[in-house]
Amino acid sequence: MEEPTFLFPPPDSDLDLSFTSTTTDRTFTSSARTSLARTSSLALSFNDRLSTASTAGDTVSSAVIRRPHRSSDPNWTAIKAATNLSSDGRLHLRHLKLIRHLGSGDLGRVFLCRLRDYDGANFALKVVDKDLLTPKKFSHAETEAEILHALDHPFLPTLYARIDVSHYTCLLIDYCPGGDLHALLRKQPGNRLTVSAARFFAAEILVSLEYLHALGVVYRDLKPENVLLREDGHVMLSDFDLCFKSDVTPTFECCKVNKHHVGPTYGCFGCNESRSRDSRVKVVAEFVAEPTTAFSRSCVGTHEYLAPELVSGNGHGNGVDWWAFGVFIYELLYGMTPFKGCSKEGTLRNIASNNDVKFHVAENEEVGMVEARDLIEKLLVKDPKKRLGCVRGATDVKRHPFFDGIKWPLIRTYKPPEVKGLLRRKKSDLIVTSKKIRKGWWKRLGCALRNKGARFDLLSNYSNNNHYCYVNNSKVR
Repeated sequence: MEEPTFLFPPPDSDLDLSFTSTTTDRTFTSSARTSLARTSSLALSFNDRLSTASTAGDTVSSAVIRRPHRSSDPNWTAIKAATNLSSDGRLHLRHLKLIRHLGSGDLGRVFLCRLRDYDGANFALKVVDKDLLTPKKFSHAETEAEILHALDHPFLPTLYARIDVSHYTCLLIDYCPGGDLHALLRKQPGNRLTVSAARFFAAEILVSLEYLHALGVVYRDLKPENVLLREDGHVMLSDFDLCFKSDVTPTFECCKVNKHHVGPTYGCFGCNESRSRDSRVKVVAEFVAEPTTAFSRSCVGTHEYLAPELVSGNGHGNGVDWWAFGVFIYELLYGMTPFKGCSKEGTLRNIASNNDVKFHVAENEEVGMVEARDLIEKLLVKDPKKRLGCVRGATDVKRHPFFDGIKWPLIRTYKPPEVKGLLRRKKSDLIVTSKKIRKGWWKRLGCALRNKGARFDLLSNYSNNNHYCYVNNSKVR
């Protein structure tokens, strides 16, 4: 017999939040690496009996403006439909249905959820119990919420709503069914990717860091575990609780570029260029926004990805992200981090030493590995003042030959690589063709949804068939 449904849960009912799993300490191993600020045990239980009547007056739901880059996402249509039927025009916990527990962290737990009586949109709900947080961790949680609210980028999460109820803070963000990049690496032969696949993921992470740095945000926790994979195979950088913000002064600079060395570079915000009288030189106008004055003494991050200046404890800035980016590319190509020791302490000693990064050079290695090693060496310079990216950010990193052939404004249109275990749903599979609508308040908007475009193509911005590869030591389109 079908259970009755209601426009809203009855006043004496409890919200369906009865998940009881807890977290345990994660150890510093190759398969589970924890950030230094995430070593305490967490037992977060969402079993408080929060009735609809009691939460009505205590709930604060923050409205989030639809962002341009994700404005065509069908999730926004679902959110709008729910808020239109809400008595105060806001989203509340009573509108959500928890499906299963996805994972836990130092600050809270993450659930897969959907809107009640509507199964056409999946979300991730990050739940933070403020009563269990120390003042420092509470500050990290607020920083993450603030940063998520400001983001508008195809490779970063979208914050659909923030709901504060009782001592809980709930953040409704994108759900990535493809898992994380660390798990994908473990499915590959030798735990490593091909050069073309590594370049694909590195390029998308690069523009993500470029965007964050343009906002004055230093990420500080780059690692494959924090790179989630969307259902279309593209990335989504996650976990912003270890970030810190700094002032940034954007500049627009003109520089001469040798035509035979490097083509024009493109930032997240476009570019202009003109050809000089010398046919061998191009004058390129570049947008540069790098938080070069950023400074912090907090020792946070994952030990295998920590920069030398962070290990020393003398303070660090934006350079820690470019160091971590070099470690990130190294792990994608070699299946391990470059300074990994027999223990956590051994790894930190290797990072703090004066020894440069070492590579294993195979006899018949892939085309492009020479450029990859050169980029890694420039990123893993112990002195942050000499490290690639620390002065002009992603603008200089994009110039490196490893990324030659990439048209940065079209990066969203590149096809994800053929990688074992990578979820790559075809365009036709991502069209929302029909949805099972249960009896209840959602049915009242059935006609409105059809008229307002309930059918969406998640890959409407990915219709171009651009790709690139190496052939005989040269890149071709």
